[in-house]
Amino acid sequence: MAKVNPNEIINNGKFNRFHLILFIWSFMVILFDGYDLSVYGTVLPILMEEWSMTSVEAGTIGSYGLFGMMFGAIIFGILADRIGRKKVILINTLLFSAFTLLCAFADNGTTFAIYRFIAGLGLGGIMPNVAALITDYAPRSMKVKLVSITLVSFAVGGALAPTVGVLLINNFGWQSVFWVAGLPLLAVPFMAKQLPESTSHLIRTGRKEELFANLSKINSQLTFNKTDEIEEVKVTETKVPVVGLFKENRALSTVAFWLAFFCALLMVYGLNTWLPKLMIEAGYGLNSSLTFLIALQGGAVIGILALSPLCEKYGSKRVIIPSYIAGAIALALLGFGGNTVYIFILIAIAGAATTGSQVFIQAYVTSFYPSQMRSTALGVASGVGRLGGMTGPILGGFLLTLTVPNFVNFMIFSVVGVVAAIALSLVADRYSAMNILAKEGKQTDSSKGKEVAASLE
Repeated sequence: MAKVNPNEIINNGKFNRFHLILFIWSFMVILFDGYDLSVYGTVLPILMEEWSMTSVEAGTIGSYGLFGMMFGAIIFGILADRIGRKKVILINTLLFSAFTLLCAFADNGTTFAIYRFIAGLGLGGIMPNVAALITDYAPRSMKVKLVSITLVSFAVGGALAPTVGVLLINNFGWQSVFWVAGLPLLAVPFMAKQLPESTSHLIRTGRKEELFANLSKINSQLTFNKTDEIEEVKVTETKVPVVGLFKENRALSTVAFWLAFFCALLMVYGLNTWLPKLMIEAGYGLNSSLTFLIALQGGAVIGILALSPLCEKYGSKRVIIPSYIAGAIALALLGFGGNTVYIFILIAIAGAATTGSQVFIQAYVTSFYPSQMRSTALGVASGVGRLGGMTGPILGGFLLTLTVPNFVNFMIFSVVGVVAAIALSLVADRYSAMNILAKEGKQTDSSKGKEVAASLE
């Protein structure tokens, strides 16, 4: 009989086929999460004309999906720490894919809004649980990097929606972009077979053989017996999972994360909903305006890939804060116009600083909290953030009704970016789970060294 430490095996593992399969499915699911981010903004100008909607009505309908995402993020985030992340991911994928597909058959704003709300429930729970599951099984040396690269698909999906719109809408109508959203339904049976369950849930439910099977895939040189025991790991026990987010000096950081999520998603959904419409108001055609949305998401993709190694090297906090400040400057300058190339560059920077930075915050949160409350932490933060996401489309629609100068619209989003940067500056990294584990590891190594020295004497 031997003692097995799952965390140690996972942390010391090397990226292999097991991680690749987990990465591919996670990438695909988050890609369609990002697709949904931009799909409404892609068809918004057409729906406003077809259903005779005002800017405020259109912004309100856009917020219904985000309202569902807020509830979905909180409910499924907490539920995942109880029934397992794999089950929740499968449920969420079925929900958001089926009801986004049904949006293609809506013939009025009310029906469309109902479908968007239900789809939002599924979408809200996807990213927190995928990010948490990736973090569970990623080697220590590439946890942040692997989460960031996985979540880059969010921006890829965001760019895919307007691209599909440019290719399909003229020939097949606005409904075509929602048909594409139904594709994940075909993948659910394969995901059910190949996705692993989180280690913490397997340990808690006594599914030792399944856990050992996963650990063997991570390190094929290891063998396990039924009599082997799992080494106990100190955890923070609480009957109310959310309470744990405020224990062990995490209270200020938790509130700071919530505020940062609120501001981040306000910018992300505000810009992705209204950017095409704002560009049409500025004199561009529909297809030209959609290319600006592609530039916004393209900037996010480039930003994530470029900044991810810096997060690994210098820490997420030191990278995200300057990113938001750069984005705030770009948004402020965007309001004053300029030549087309200049506008594209500013929009790309804004994309890297909004959608791109939001991806890094997700990875930041997964490394800050202990495994047993990771889904809860990310789910609740995402739920609070969805309030900001709901505010963004409504705020944009309200500003358009005021017919204020363009620079005022962008300046308001710029200020929100500065607030996000200030909030993140309050996060206390010294209390993060990753730093505490690293310190404990060093202390353990030091004590072992002393024991060896004493024995030699």
